[in-house]
Amino acid sequence: MQSPSSAAPAAATPTKRPWALYALTVGAFGIGTTEFVIMGLLLQLAGDLQVSVASAGLLISGYALGVFVGAPVLTAALSRMPRKTALLALMAIFTLGNIACALAPSYGLLMLARVVTSLAHGTFFGVGAVVATSVVPPDRKASAISTMFTGLTVATLLGVPAGAWLGLHYGWRSTFWAVSAIGLLAMAVIALFVSAREAGAGSAMSMRDEFKVLKRGHVLLGLGATVLGFGGVFTVFTFVQPLLTQVSGFSDAGVSAVLLVFGVGMIIGNVIGGRLADRAPVRTLLGSLAVLAGVLALMGFAMHNPVLAVLFIGLLGAAGFATVAPLQLRVLDKAQGGGQSMASSLNIAAFNLGNALGAWLGGVVITQGAGLAQLPWVAALLPLGGLAVAWISVRKDSAATPPSATPHAQAC
Repeated sequence: MQSPSSAAPAAATPTKRPWALYALTVGAFGIGTTEFVIMGLLLQLAGDLQVSVASAGLLISGYALGVFVGAPVLTAALSRMPRKTALLALMAIFTLGNIACALAPSYGLLMLARVVTSLAHGTFFGVGAVVATSVVPPDRKASAISTMFTGLTVATLLGVPAGAWLGLHYGWRSTFWAVSAIGLLAMAVIALFVSAREAGAGSAMSMRDEFKVLKRGHVLLGLGATVLGFGGVFTVFTFVQPLLTQVSGFSDAGVSAVLLVFGVGMIIGNVIGGRLADRAPVRTLLGSLAVLAGVLALMGFAMHNPVLAVLFIGLLGAAGFATVAPLQLRVLDKAQGGGQSMASSLNIAAFNLGNALGAWLGGVVITQGAGLAQLPWVAALLPLGGLAVAWISVRKDSAATPPSATPHAQAC
């Protein structure tokens, strides 16, 4: 539960042009670029650092696990700090971590630098989501979350292909130098456009009380659905470069163009998911997970054809990011009454635990000899599991809601 001073921005009349919300998208762009750009650099990293492609893929798992650990720890540690100050501190950690990545002389030190960079990720998005929902009307909360995450999706559309191009022509280290510059820009924009009043004061809750949100069954179910849903996306997307070159027949240079299609899909899915979740959060939550499972299953057939491969890479981006706003909103709603910042950060951690799960599962599929072409079919099982978990949570809602209130429950 936030202190009265921290809740004040939510009670204020929302601005017509919430510049704080747009400023957060710049930070999200930088974080999204550094998180996803490794996918376009796997072969270069593996060759330069003399490790296998599967080992290079663990740089994604290491980052994701760092987010998983860092999100609750930093959220609790920074909970009493004014939110604007916390956001700037987190972007400073992010920038220094990327500089360390650019300078890393070995695989082990690069992994360490990636983990340091990742520590800021979950708390930035978690605190940012709370700030984003506080500057818009109540019926626009899901869209506010999707707007902030637009920075993440644009990072995939522009940042990741640009990073892959830089890595191909100037070496993978140049990519991390570029991301470090984005981090500095994000700090400047947040400092200018996020006011202390809009961001809010820190929480008055103790660290122990912050973690009590984990005792809520619906919050845990929401986190589980997030892990499984995004685990399916990253079982495939972690290995998108070798999948496109070795199964679909694209050249190394052609991968960047296909990643642009994935980015376009992410933006479209993110916007659609946010708008639909504003109107019907529960139906959007269940429907988006079902669609994601279907897209992954069909990808198993499509990846052998270059044209269909491009189409389904775009559909994967759309289906995957259509789940983001409803999943995040579900956890925020179920944490009302105390611990929203912690729940929000934990859900970002859950997205990244899903990333780590997907990268690990994809590596197992490859190393056990099943082959790259089998990845989509294995991946489809995870969002199906997420759909089952979300359905259990929805059924628990229905069982706890009086019949006269059922229509409202379904709308919420």
